[in-house]
Amino acid sequence: MLCADGKRRCFGGQEGKKFYADYHDNEWGIPTHDDLHLFEMLILEGAQAGLSWETILKRRADYQAAFYHFDPHKIAAMSDAQLEALLLNEKIIRNRLKIFAVRKNAQVFLAIQKEHGSFDRYLWNFVNGKAIVNNRKLFSEVPTSSKESDALSKDLKKRGMKFVGSTIMYAYMQAVGLVNDHLADCWCCSNTVP
Repeated sequence: MLCADGKRRCFGGQEGKKFYADYHDNEWGIPTHDDLHLFEMLILEGAQAGLSWETILKRRADYQAAFYHFDPHKIAAMSDAQLEALLLNEKIIRNRLKIFAVRKNAQVFLAIQKEHGSFDRYLWNFVNGKAIVNNRKLFSEVPTSSKESDALSKDLKKRGMKFVGSTIMYAYMQAVGLVNDHLADCWCCSNTVP
């Protein structure tokens, strides 16, 4: 879509949604190898299940405050009482299953780091170490899952993670740049190729 600033974006160009355009321009589809950022996005994508990404993005700072800036060590050690207290926090999505899943996912994340040396190394193996760059013309052509997201989802579930279905994992792979689904006419399309 052509935005008010003259740039074509896949999303985020609506009036009053600069935060969404900033996310599109500076994060979505850009390969990241930072374990803490990979963990943050994993948790946020799980929180998004059944909701719009915009809903979660608006609450990102609140999630950071509630979950120790996504420090997996601190989250993995949270008590049931601490998680129960978060059910009263109106600034995040107060879903018991999602909130308790954050702790479990942190524990599994740390186990994967120990096994593979980093979560980054584990994750990027699902795309053979190189981002999948698509060149689609319409957003309706972008799939909601792939064989790679199927494989990642299956492995994470086997390890005990929650809210990591294939659709969520495809969105996650887009978010952290394992998949580049910027549309062909988007100004970011050539900017995000690794």
